[in-house]
Amino acid sequence: MNKSFKRFIQLFFILLDILGLNLVYLAAQGIFEEDPQAQYYMRYAQYWLIMNGSWLLLAWLGRIYVTDTISFFQNFLRASFRVYGIWAGLNILYLLLPRLVPLSYPLVFTTVSGFLLLLLINRLIYLFMRKWVKNKVYLKRKILIIGYNNLARKLTSYLERQGFGSTIVGYIDEDPPTASADSYPLYSKLENTLLLSKELQVNEIYSTIMPENNPKVYQLMKQADYDLVRFRLIPDFSYFINRPVHVDYLQDMPILTVRREPLEEEVNMFKKRAFDLVVSSLVIVFILSWLYPLLGLLIKLESKGPVIFSQLRSGKNNKPFKCYKFRSMGENKATEAVQATKNDKRVTRIGRILRKTSLDEFPQFVNVFKGEMSIVGPRPHMLKHTQDFSVLADDYMIRQFLKPGITGWAQVNGFRGEITELYHIKKRVEHDLWYLENWSLTLDIRIMFLTVYNALKGEENAY
Repeated sequence: MNKSFKRFIQLFFILLDILGLNLVYLAAQGIFEEDPQAQYYMRYAQYWLIMNGSWLLLAWLGRIYVTDTISFFQNFLRASFRVYGIWAGLNILYLLLPRLVPLSYPLVFTTVSGFLLLLLINRLIYLFMRKWVKNKVYLKRKILIIGYNNLARKLTSYLERQGFGSTIVGYIDEDPPTASADSYPLYSKLENTLLLSKELQVNEIYSTIMPENNPKVYQLMKQADYDLVRFRLIPDFSYFINRPVHVDYLQDMPILTVRREPLEEEVNMFKKRAFDLVVSSLVIVFILSWLYPLLGLLIKLESKGPVIFSQLRSGKNNKPFKCYKFRSMGENKATEAVQATKNDKRVTRIGRILRKTSLDEFPQFVNVFKGEMSIVGPRPHMLKHTQDFSVLADDYMIRQFLKPGITGWAQVNGFRGEITELYHIKKRVEHDLWYLENWSLTLDIRIMFLTVYNALKGEENAY
């Protein structure tokens, strides 16, 4: 599926679902003669906003319309109805809330059940669209692959797994084996490539053989342009890079990098810093200003020591900084080396509440304001743990390219708290690196919402 078509179906189904939801709502109003212009107009205006806003928010959090989901019908269907279940529950909960003027039960239940029917119809439309595109457009893509090797077989498997498919007519190599277990035909002699393309009506050629390895490929590239056949080169980096690479250009010079880093771009750095400053300022002025004296009093009443506990942690580029937290433990000598464990006797009673609700992290908004941390990023570890974990996990230090965060992608996916085995730190690193390569301001906001949601429902590893 090409990028323009992916963008089209993303926008198409966002609009189609919202249109369907509002049509069902208007139909329910007509059926039950609920006049939105009557004296109780506001109750329906509020419900209309909540109904639409909650669907868009949940669809965003549930990633219904993102490329990885919408490219495959099973993923699209599963995500749609998982989000619908939560949305329907919220609508019914809103209906049952006490109010002076109750909403119409038949109207809300009709809207909720009618939207389910519309979602089913919309997903059937997706199936028909996919079939039409596959039959009318994508099956016209007939592909011949130059070279019969591991890279060519890997390319074939990727093309076969594409959501909308392509037609592979076979492989051509200088001297291929006489027999193979592959289901596609093998052709010999590279000089026959364009003749074979005409015969089989090929319109795309993928070469897994580089021109430097076989000069005939240069001539084939020129001839393919003349014959209006698109020619693509597939370089093999697997001998030294076992992961996707990204290509940038310095004028006409290609530069390969093993990872994409959106936060290396000045515009993105500015957006993230501006976002951090705005949010941290609001939290410091409107929350920390009254939370500090309240929690400070409770902490002081239970145990001796300062209200704020500061500890050296590993920051961006592995530079240490003092990370602030509300003190949740009694004074002890092991704070600089020993992480908190389940049922840790060092944790005070008020400290357990602070840790369980993540209120102990609020002073870190001061770190964010100072520029030492970000709202979202990899969690900062103690200096000793950074040294220890960097030996255990190969890619661990890559996470230090980013500012540490109050919350992060690893945390909202359940990888927080005590590290008791190598698996825990490897999964944290895996999620932190995914965040580094996929950063966006939208992702930061999503992680913030998920953090609040997880704190309200309670997390098993928060202790």
